[in-house]
Amino acid sequence: MLTTHQLYRYNHYFDLLILDEIDAFPYKDNETLEALFKRSIKGNYVMMSATPSKRIIDEFTSPNHQILKLFHRYHKNPLPVPKTMIRLFIFKYYSLILLLKKYLNESKPVLVFIPTIKMAETIFKLVNLFIKNGNIVHSKKLDRQELIDDFRSSKIKFLITTSVLERGVTLPNLQVIIFNSDHELYTSSALIQISGRVGRVKDYPRGDIIFIASRNTKEMDEAIKRIKEYNKDL
Repeated sequence: MLTTHQLYRYNHYFDLLILDEIDAFPYKDNETLEALFKRSIKGNYVMMSATPSKRIIDEFTSPNHQILKLFHRYHKNPLPVPKTMIRLFIFKYYSLILLLKKYLNESKPVLVFIPTIKMAETIFKLVNLFIKNGNIVHSKKLDRQELIDDFRSSKIKFLITTSVLERGVTLPNLQVIIFNSDHELYTSSALIQISGRVGRVKDYPRGDIIFIASRNTKEMDEAIKRIKEYNKDL
């Protein structure tokens, strides 16, 4: 196992190379890493993504490539579909606090995704006035791994987070709230990735994904539409 940056050491070396999360930082749209990846291959390769871009799909739509689609999880249950809550002004914050209280009363861990660090800090200060046993995680938090570990062990009941936790987090019975899901930073692919945090564990294949926004957006609608289409192929 190695990182894409380490591929510079391997020139036409691999008979088979598998690259996961091709739509994520740092590989996404990085021409240097793409060149290193292709240069390192001697034989075949597999590229994996939950949300491939149109450019990637177009690249693999050729006689020399094959696209394999796998939409179901190992437990064979459908992907949870997000629900939208349109709220204006103070009612957005009121709805967020009510939802958090509901889930915590049901002993369900919660991730609350916020589009920016500044906004996340503000939301956490507000929520912390009404609900304790939570914390905040973003790229500038030096102790974020410790906080994530505390969340996994239930020492922390909820986390306010930016996109740093949109991948690689698997917890039983997890619920997700995406606050200000109508923000320009939230593409349909990002919303799908975040939604994918829910229902990953066999004993808890279902859960809530709530979009809280002031309005519907094309990206929100597209994310919900695509998840429903994935479930049709189960």
